[in-house]
Amino acid sequence: MDDRKILKLVGARIKVLRKEKGLSQEALGEKGGFHFTYIGQVERGEKNVALINLGKIAEALEVNVSQLFAYVNDEIELTETDILIQEIVDMLRDSSLENIQLSRNILKEILKNYRTNQK
Repeated sequence: MDDRKILKLVGARIKVLRKEKGLSQEALGEKGGFHFTYIGQVERGEKNVALINLGKIAEALEVNVSQLFAYVNDEIELTETDILIQEIVDMLRDSSLENIQLSRNILKEILKNYRTNQK
């Protein structure tokens, strides 16, 4: 993947998350300790943002850093498998720890039985 493309994808994802939270660039900048122009540059893919700063931005957005890399973008050709996995992750994201553990155990059993039947 070309360097600029990854910067633009991460920046676009930050912008989506910021808007979902109802934050302006200025408000996100204040929460994360950045100037709003820096946030704008990151969102446009103009800045090669450091990992430490990604952590601060994720914290200000109240998301896990990994969510900054879960882009949904028309420029990326996602496979049907990628789309289904993302749907599962999205369903689990707001679940309780107990429900996530239960879901994992159910999935383990389903896959174990599937592999057994394939032999």
